[in-house]
Amino acid sequence: MMQLMTGFQISQAVYVVAKLGVATILEQDGPKTVAELATRTEAAPEALARIVRTLAPLGVFSTEGELVSITPIGATLSETHSQSLHAFARLWMETHYLPFSELIHTVRSGEPACNKYFGEPLFEWLARDSEREALFSQAMANLTSTLRTGMFDGYQLPPGRVVADIGGSNGSVLIELLHRDGDPTRRGIVFDRPTVISNAESSVAAAGLTDRIERIGGDFFTAVPKADIYVLGFILHDWSDEESRRILAAIASAADKGARVLLIEGVVPPGDEPHFIKALDLTMLGMLTGKERSEYEYRELLATAGFTLDRVVATASPFSILEATRD
Repeated sequence: MMQLMTGFQISQAVYVVAKLGVATILEQDGPKTVAELATRTEAAPEALARIVRTLAPLGVFSTEGELVSITPIGATLSETHSQSLHAFARLWMETHYLPFSELIHTVRSGEPACNKYFGEPLFEWLARDSEREALFSQAMANLTSTLRTGMFDGYQLPPGRVVADIGGSNGSVLIELLHRDGDPTRRGIVFDRPTVISNAESSVAAAGLTDRIERIGGDFFTAVPKADIYVLGFILHDWSDEESRRILAAIASAADKGARVLLIEGVVPPGDEPHFIKALDLTMLGMLTGKERSEYEYRELLATAGFTLDRVVATASPFSILEATRD
């Protein structure tokens, strides 16, 4: 129980390691003394040494004499790691940490703690600051490039010429799908808020897909572009059932009968066994109106919006691909 109660202190220590660049230095340059790390990160040597001493038994660092090394787990806090969670560590501590002090308000009232702490919903608060919104996009890219590992192995897109990534942020999901698909005739659309869609420009260009992927800004609650396949990657879990139905209704209005919807989401398994998605649901509770759902809940949600859930594709990641058809 003491470990559970002191978890907030550990999360802050992990944040310090990411924010100061300690993990980046060790991952790039190899073992260093605390004195060297303190100099390069402008930290107080004794305080940094105590952070290292606390996190080493938890698997973030290893030490030998005065030298500090980063472990494979700790290296994910490096900005340059191939499976970096650096932006995610910053996002959770800089946007989620303090609102969770109001979690009891959520449990009593049903209102997200975020709304009470910031005085407005999360996405409205993010949109007020371009740096905050950019950090959110970077963290979502972390999520899709790390926790998504292996998700699309062996997966084949359904037939359809135009694939629209709704709420696609920097377009990383659509880019991977098109690269894996191998059909050069498919076209893509990244659709997101006007303040976010610019984040897709550089990633689409870097992927060499500028001539195949269009970037469109808008509001997925009101209207979305016409497409044959709609991809919603980690979108509906952010929103309540009522709000999710509005998103799906916008898609249903734009889509022809037989159009496909691919939901990339965690599916809550039954029972008490540990699962990442069960833990993630706590984030949804405190920060947003959404929730993680079971297969049954997704089936019912889709049905009320005019879609039939055809199958749920389990993947090597914690997430599944739910394929549905416009009735």
